[in-house]
Amino acid sequence: MTTNTETAGINKKKTLYVGGLDENVTTDILKAAFIPFGNIVEVLLPLDYKTQKHKGFCFVEFELPQDAADALDNMHESEIFGRVIKCSIAKPITINKNKALWSSDQYHWKEEDADMIIDQDEITTK
Repeated sequence: MTTNTETAGINKKKTLYVGGLDENVTTDILKAAFIPFGNIVEVLLPLDYKTQKHKGFCFVEFELPQDAADALDNMHESEIFGRVIKCSIAKPITINKNKALWSSDQYHWKEEDADMIIDQDEITTK
């Protein structure tokens, strides 16, 4: 477990990733659990589109980096609703800056995909 001085010296981030959440945990419960460490800007609890339940993790953003460090030191491996949670400093989404976004395979059209779209258009116009 890291100490306050270690965390504060290394990290200037204000957002924590919190994983291992029970499905019954709400944003209000998370705010109540993390508010003792400082003012909270936002609690983001992502939902699964299919089930409309949260995915078991959240992001808690504090006003000050020191507040996030205090929460990390005190809440990592603590228990909420009978489950041990894991806290860490949230990492930003990274994009390879040396590679064009459209150069990956998922952005390329395949000929059979285009044929399928054309076939569907012909079906709907007939």
